[in-house]
Amino acid sequence: MAEQTLTPAPVRDGAWRVLFVLSGNMVLDAVEVSVVLVALPSIAADLRLSVWTVQWLMTGFALGFAAMLLLGPRLTARFGLRRCYLVALLVFAAASVVGGLSDTVWILVAARLVKGGCAALTAPAGLTLIAATFPDGPPLRRAVSVYSLFGAAGFTLGLLLSGLLTPVSWHWTFLFPAPVALVLLGWGLSVLPHTERRRPPRLPASLWRHGTLVRSTLGAALLNGTYAALLLVITFQAAVRFGWGPGHLALALLPACVPLAVSVPFAGRLTARFGTAAPIAAGATAALAGQLLLVLRPLPRSYAAGLLPTLLLVGAAFVLSFAALNLQATRGLPAEARSSAVPVYQMGVQLGGVLMLPVAGALLTHASGYRPALLAIASAGATGALISLTGLRGRPPEGVVAS
Repeated sequence: MAEQTLTPAPVRDGAWRVLFVLSGNMVLDAVEVSVVLVALPSIAADLRLSVWTVQWLMTGFALGFAAMLLLGPRLTARFGLRRCYLVALLVFAAASVVGGLSDTVWILVAARLVKGGCAALTAPAGLTLIAATFPDGPPLRRAVSVYSLFGAAGFTLGLLLSGLLTPVSWHWTFLFPAPVALVLLGWGLSVLPHTERRRPPRLPASLWRHGTLVRSTLGAALLNGTYAALLLVITFQAAVRFGWGPGHLALALLPACVPLAVSVPFAGRLTARFGTAAPIAAGATAALAGQLLLVLRPLPRSYAAGLLPTLLLVGAAFVLSFAALNLQATRGLPAEARSSAVPVYQMGVQLGGVLMLPVAGALLTHASGYRPALLAIASAGATGALISLTGLRGRPPEGVVAS
């Protein structure tokens, strides 16, 4: 099959309806990342599970996402973007129902694994469908900005929804995405464009040796992995030590995610002014500083003096590093290699959580106190900071990235 490209057409009347469906699904995917976090202490208490066992509900989603990222382009090339997108939404809804009706932990984990795989299909396909709907230039940039903003806001929304739903029943944190996904599926059937099938991008062996991609992937994996593991520790710490319920936990975690959601529209200006290396190094250093604060005081006496500074620092780390890491990952690659590099980078980001969450869960379960888990997280954070500092050598002149 000859390789074909998607040719953007002029913005038509239904284009913004397409964007609304795709952005709604992006929110749903992002919500799914965080909605279980606040519910974990309630699930653990109800089903009598250890932290090591219950953390697999978060790890399972990340693992499913990572596993599907490299297979996804082949599936969409064979069956078409639109068909894969809609089928993934249907399977996502079915997995939500199965998980929401179960009290068996491994069924819950399997449901999260499947939902992660579905999200790995819909998120990249959404960007491609946007490119097929909006013409290049300002309309496409605005559409991608809206799509990204919805995704960044989804993590925050997931925390808030979990804080509201978990007191009713933690089962609702699994069930509520099902009707939302079905509504998006029904709307998508009528508005999503048909696209031509394409040959899946090849994965050149040289990508694994590309220094900038490797450094960015490792940095993003460590940033994401330590972030997820730290939020896991803080959630159980606040639930056990302070006796907080789901609503209180959700509000307490907001400083770690709201800054990113607010700053997404301005991320391009930051990298345009300072390049990518300096913000990445600053972000990794901020994350490490937040982690070390808790290592030094693993049993904080209060939220304001103990947990809040750490949450603000890790939130600032994402504001500084998130967009810069995404840009740096594909910098210097030829255009034909970028479509292959992006899934590799995204897979690395998810694998950071897959590795760090079980480590933190095991140490919280089998070690004494919180410090061993916090030390493991800070050690990974220090590795990320060192990797980011190597990027400052040979830093490009100002404006190179912006161009």
